[in-house]
Amino acid sequence: MSANRSDNDSANANANENTSDAAAAALLVDAKCELGEGATWCARSGRLYWTDIEGKRLWRYDAREGKHVTWEMPERLGCFALCEDARTLLLGLESRLAFFDLETGVVDTIVEVEPGVPTRLNDGRCDRQGRFVFGTKYEATPMQAIGGFYRLNRDLTLERLPLPAPAISNSIAFSPDGSTMYYCDSLTRKICACDYNAGGADGTIANQRVFATLTDETGVPDGSTVDAEGGLWNAQWGGERVVRYGVDGVETARVKIPTAQPSCVTFGGALLDMLYVTSARAEMEPATLAREPHAGGVFAVRISRAGVVEPLFQGARRA
Repeated sequence: MSANRSDNDSANANANENTSDAAAAALLVDAKCELGEGATWCARSGRLYWTDIEGKRLWRYDAREGKHVTWEMPERLGCFALCEDARTLLLGLESRLAFFDLETGVVDTIVEVEPGVPTRLNDGRCDRQGRFVFGTKYEATPMQAIGGFYRLNRDLTLERLPLPAPAISNSIAFSPDGSTMYYCDSLTRKICACDYNAGGADGTIANQRVFATLTDETGVPDGSTVDAEGGLWNAQWGGERVVRYGVDGVETARVKIPTAQPSCVTFGGALLDMLYVTSARAEMEPATLAREPHAGGVFAVRISRAGVVEPLFQGARRA
């Protein structure tokens, strides 16, 4: 495991000056990730984390200093979560969940996920109780909906959630009060929702329903986050956009992303009013990359709404 650092990442200082939900986001870090994903803001440190799944690399960007550090991963890193212990991340590697020590680089496996099945871990977020909810992605051809949605509890037990099997799990997010979970199978072009914690704080799921259906000719739903008003912001892969949906599933705003494959969004900054967007350059033709040289970068735009602080995973390493 190795870490690499750089001191000059901010390719466009104007990213912090854009204030319109309808305007295009600007390049912040020219990361050139094959498959950038998992945008997560750490409010404790003022740093942005994301993963390059195909590059098997974890990224961290310090917005105050304009510097980044990266770590090589032992497998593709599909998703991750900040932990209550500030030096630890919970990793959703392609085949397993593990704790990662940011200082030593030690990876401590918790549990394998879907062993023997041609899937890998994909999207994931913590719920408001500090449990990690994630899904898997089918990795063979033709694509089949045989993956699952799971929850890693605080005691490190793993349970499969009673949700339809996805081909490509995505859009996992939780309303500010934790009572609604959002999720999708990207292939369906529909974002779904369900009542979460229907029986209290136990994570019971009920009332599964379609929340929003993409109607543009291009784009599929990818990673999501919520704002303080309960709006869902969704990166739409292949659509060059991030779309905000109100709590009723009606589109209320969109932000243009200057590359075809935005992949995940998060709120950050001191006031949580910066929208950070990861992207990917995987599967792009040379001619497309020539037109979009910053594909795989991280983009940013200041908007008129604020986000909420992402919950920390509350589980701890077993003694």
